[in-house]
Amino acid sequence: MKKYLFRLGKQAVKAAIETINSKRKNKVLKDYCNLLKKYKIKIISENKKDLKLAKQKKLKDNLLNRLLVNEKKILEIIKSINNIIKLKDPVNQTLEKWKRPNGLKISKVTTSIGVISIIYESRPNVTSDVASLCFKSGNPVILKGGSEAYYTNKILSNLFRKALKKNNINLNYVQFIDYKNKKVVDFLLTKMSDYIDVIIPRGGKNLVKKVNESSKIPIIGHLEGICHTYIDKNVSLSMAKKITLNAKLRNTAICGATETILIHKNILKKICNPVLSNLQKNGCKIIGDSMIRKFYKGKIQSAKESDWSKEYLSSTVSIKSVKNIDQAINHINKFGTMHTDAIISNDLKSAKKFLNRVKSSIAMHNTSTQFSDGGEFGFGGEVGISTNKLPPRGPVGLNQLVSYKYLVSSHGKIRK
Repeated sequence: MKKYLFRLGKQAVKAAIETINSKRKNKVLKDYCNLLKKYKIKIISENKKDLKLAKQKKLKDNLLNRLLVNEKKILEIIKSINNIIKLKDPVNQTLEKWKRPNGLKISKVTTSIGVISIIYESRPNVTSDVASLCFKSGNPVILKGGSEAYYTNKILSNLFRKALKKNNINLNYVQFIDYKNKKVVDFLLTKMSDYIDVIIPRGGKNLVKKVNESSKIPIIGHLEGICHTYIDKNVSLSMAKKITLNAKLRNTAICGATETILIHKNILKKICNPVLSNLQKNGCKIIGDSMIRKFYKGKIQSAKESDWSKEYLSSTVSIKSVKNIDQAINHINKFGTMHTDAIISNDLKSAKKFLNRVKSSIAMHNTSTQFSDGGEFGFGGEVGISTNKLPPRGPVGLNQLVSYKYLVSSHGKIRK
C-alpha cells in the first residue's frame, strides 16, 4: 500500500508541472462528455453492482439514493461538465495590478493550488464533477471514493483518463485509488503531505470528523449541514409553505436540506398548522417544542435538546418557536454548522439583520436552502461546501480551486 500510494503522489506531482491551455482543457472535457454518453449502459451496469452490494449491506434509503446512477443522472453529470466548459479558465488571471512610487510594478495573478485529494462517500457523480473541476483549474486530483461506489467510481475515472489519453495529456492528472484497504485514508491524511497540497472530504459526519482530526494536510470542507429556515413574523403564508416544503423535502439526502425550522411566536396561530400539515402530508415526520405542540393539531413528537443538533438527512424536521429574530439568530449560531441558513420575511430590515448576523457561509432571504449548490451558483459544479471561516467559503467551484501569487518587476530597483 505504501509504495502504491507514494507512486500515485509522485505521479500527481509530476503531472502538476505540465501546463495545459484552455482550449486543450475544454477539448478533454468535451471528449469526456462524449465517452459518458457512449458508455452509459456500461456505467449503469457497473452502478447496479454497487447497488446490489449496498442493499446486501442494508444501507439506508437516503444513501442508496445518493449511490444511484441512471440515465437521468448521467445527463445531469454531462450538463454539469458542459457548464464547466463554458466557464473561463481560472488560472493565470490577473486579479489586480498597480504601480508603486518606489518603481515596482505589481500584479496579483491566480495560480493552481497543486495536488488535491478528495475523500468521499456514496455519490459517484462526485468523481466526474471533481475530476472536471480540478482538471480545468490545473490541479491533479487523487480520488478516494467509498467502497460502496467502487465499480461506478472506477469506470467514471477510467473514462476521464481515456479522454486525457486521447488528447496526449498526462493520465495522472486524474488518479483513482484502486486499493481496498481501510488504512488507505489514514495513510493519505498522515503520510502524504510531501505530495498532496489539499484534502477535501465529502461524506458523512464520521468521515469528515476523522479527516479534520487526523489530517496533516490543509483541509477544505464542512462537518455537517445543520441548515435552518426561520419564518419571521412579517411573512406570506403561501411563500412560507412553498419554501419550507422545498427546503426540507426536495432532496433530504443533501447537506443543504433544512433540518430545523424556527417560527416567530407571534405568528404560530397563523403559520403553524398550514406549514406543518403541508410537510406532514408529503411524508415528513414532525418533531416540535412545547409551543409548537400546543398549536399544531397534527401528529407530532416531543423535541429533545439533542434534536437541535441533528442532521437528519431524511424526511424528519425539528420545529422550534422563538420570541424574536434575535433568538432565532442566536439559536442558529449556537446549533448551526455555518453551512446554509435562511429567513422568510417581507421585512427587508429584518432580513438584512439576519443575513448580516448569522455566521453561515451561505445566508439566504426568501429562498430555499436547497439552492446551496455550486451548480446553482453558476460555478459549473462544486467539490463541496466549505464552512471554514477562512476562504474559500460556501460552494467550492472552479474559481475557488485556485490560489494566487504576486508578480513584481522593475527596472533594476534595489531597496535602500
